[in-house]
Amino acid sequence: MNVGGPAVLVADLMRNLNSFYFEPRLVTGFCDENEADYLDEVATDIMAFRVEGFGRSISLWKDLKAFFLIMGEIRRFKPDVIHTHTAKAGVIGRIAGLIARPTAKRVHTFHGHLLHGYFGSKKVQLIIALEKILGLMTFKFIAIGNMVKVDLVNSGVGKDQKFEVIYPGLQDLDLYQRAEARNELNLDLGKSYIVFVGRLTQIKRPDRLIDLARSLKLDHPTAHILVAGAGEMLIELTELTKREALPITFMGWRKDIGMILSASDVAVLCSDNEGIPLTLIQASQAGLPIVSTNVGSVSDIVVDGVTGVLAQVSSESFIEGVSRLLHDPALGIQMGKSGKKRAQMLFSSKAMVKHHQELYTQTL
Repeated sequence: MNVGGPAVLVADLMRNLNSFYFEPRLVTGFCDENEADYLDEVATDIMAFRVEGFGRSISLWKDLKAFFLIMGEIRRFKPDVIHTHTAKAGVIGRIAGLIARPTAKRVHTFHGHLLHGYFGSKKVQLIIALEKILGLMTFKFIAIGNMVKVDLVNSGVGKDQKFEVIYPGLQDLDLYQRAEARNELNLDLGKSYIVFVGRLTQIKRPDRLIDLARSLKLDHPTAHILVAGAGEMLIELTELTKREALPITFMGWRKDIGMILSASDVAVLCSDNEGIPLTLIQASQAGLPIVSTNVGSVSDIVVDGVTGVLAQVSSESFIEGVSRLLHDPALGIQMGKSGKKRAQMLFSSKAMVKHHQELYTQTL
């Protein structure tokens, strides 16, 4: 439950499933040292069964111990549906579920996939082979975006009819007037702010933010980048920014994302791979135009030329997209309005919870 999309969606489901029909139980592990735990930082109201030693990194002994603890919890709870999220939990949860409660229907959500940008071709083939095997014990797959589904079906992970696409849904953000938000955050009223929200990890390619900052320093001296997030690359990026005097402010993990988005002019994402980023949905809720690399199911959120700019997976194309909006603020405002309407229509929490409840009912 590290801070990020899967944790936000799971917490929202836990809170909002109809308690007359559904009794949810959350089983999760602990975050690595360089990750913020969503249950500690934000969702303090969510109860969870914590599995000692169950984390992102692989450890044969700890993972085996976690496997038996999860089996024990499944046997105690006797679930009708076992719904797994993320790659490692998807492996352990489905196998433990098959052994401990074979009558339960197993559902797995792909919040993205590991087919691009993470590993070499041999490891990718191993992942595909493993997911095919796990697919035999999975009643239904959920993909959180259309391109995520297409990629997985094309790779042979599962048949088209076994997949459901359920868009992530978010609660409305607390939004503010731009001047009020900038005053609260001690930002310059006369500057243009470009905001990135997310983990500072290799797959997110924060080096492209550095390339953007170098370009802004030369061509857009009144523009500045805000980075809300942290990760294993934070120290390296902070030192490089200080050394080159680049226009970036690293704000760390923040709970006031609505405030930060309200203070900004453009939202950006520059990843090599994504599922369907919740941070971009939040940016749309705030009425911001978006510039993002065209990866994963980003195109379900960003309609190129309508709600933002979809860039090629390169620093040059990414920088060009940002520059386009900085040169034409009126275009950005119009894109932001269109994106806000789209977010209200497609990405509501109410719709997401409803779709999950229907799926759980159908499985039984």
